[in-house]
Amino acid sequence: MTGQDEFATAAGSAGPAAAVERVFRDERASVLATLIRHVGDFQLAEDAVQDAFESALATWPRDGIPRHPGAWITVAARRRAIDRLRRDRSVADRAARLAELIRLDDQEHPEVSEKSVLDDDRLRLIFTCCHPALDQSAQVALTLRTIGGLSTAEIARAFLVAEPTMGKRIVRAKRKIADAHIRYQVPADDELPARLRGVLRVVYLIFNEGYSASTGDQLTRGELSGEALRLGRLLCELMPNEPEAWGLLSLMLLHDARRAARTGTDGRYVPLTEQDRALWDHDRIGEGIQALERAVRSRRPGQYQLQAAITALHVQASDPDATDWAQIADLYAALGTLSPSPVVGVNHAAAVGFAHGPRAGLRLLRPLLTDPALDRYQPLHATHAELLRQDGDLHGAAHAYQRAIELTENAVERAELRRRLDAVRSET
Repeated sequence: MTGQDEFATAAGSAGPAAAVERVFRDERASVLATLIRHVGDFQLAEDAVQDAFESALATWPRDGIPRHPGAWITVAARRRAIDRLRRDRSVADRAARLAELIRLDDQEHPEVSEKSVLDDDRLRLIFTCCHPALDQSAQVALTLRTIGGLSTAEIARAFLVAEPTMGKRIVRAKRKIADAHIRYQVPADDELPARLRGVLRVVYLIFNEGYSASTGDQLTRGELSGEALRLGRLLCELMPNEPEAWGLLSLMLLHDARRAARTGTDGRYVPLTEQDRALWDHDRIGEGIQALERAVRSRRPGQYQLQAAITALHVQASDPDATDWAQIADLYAALGTLSPSPVVGVNHAAAVGFAHGPRAGLRLLRPLLTDPALDRYQPLHATHAELLRQDGDLHGAAHAYQRAIELTENAVERAELRRRLDAVRSET
């Protein structure tokens, strides 16, 4: 593996460190997924892959960048796993695992070089990380750690928890996979739709936290949005015939395209109707529309496709006044039938308010306002306030804005709600 003939020169603009970073970003998940299949242990595989990248950082500046960097990392990781297994006599089935790794290491053309096998391994890893036996926070953390390659510190920082807390959460998830003998596999055909919904939900949650941070002093967290988009593209690559994967990718692309316009230079929140559309990423919008068209051609509608269609109507309107609110309201009604939730109900009421007047929206919102389970749901109160303001009930709007402010932990959103509250109070 270290012979000079296996290395290319390190000439060019991208040096060894940049090459290691690129391989880490592009191929780590594939290498890790395959090694997990071979050793049957998340932590052992993860440690071995980390060893391999550390070895690359030490070796490539001296010997040059390998002609096939991903293959180099794969072989190095497998050999580091062999070394670790030889040292650790407490590992169950140690002899069998060692024999399999040594057999693979002796092959001239290892199985891991085959793209179909790599794809299968990555799918197995995604479905394992998102197994329903794990709670949702563990699924998100393990997906970001294992598939995304984010460090424990990065994940903890993104979700505003202490690093030791996040570390324990990830360790517990890995231990549960081992203790519960969760199988490392793509679900059977009859289980796939339900399990795929869970996988898409995890990616959606990661994106949502990046798009609109639940707490903190920034409206967005670009690193989480970017990671969700990368995961979404990976799912479409691995499952190209799943329309909901394309629907989710479209939804994320269309929302993320507006990121630069969602706050002003002073950090203030800018609502959709006031955004500078020249700041939108129109290439990303085009990619999102193409992904949506691909999903729709399957004629198997789903919640992410409907949400993406709604978002497409917003971003394709030439200006706010040209927005087709009636069609948006109809799409929300369809979404409410297909996938009912308080989030859909609130958005449907808002869309109806824009399409048919605030009182029509308030009629739809009224049952949600009397539901005790939604009392602390901030978007419900913010939408209530806006519809009351449009209907001329300024005192009611002020009260609803105040309630929304009390429930808001994001500083940028809270400042915008206070601005709207002050504007309402100035009119009374």
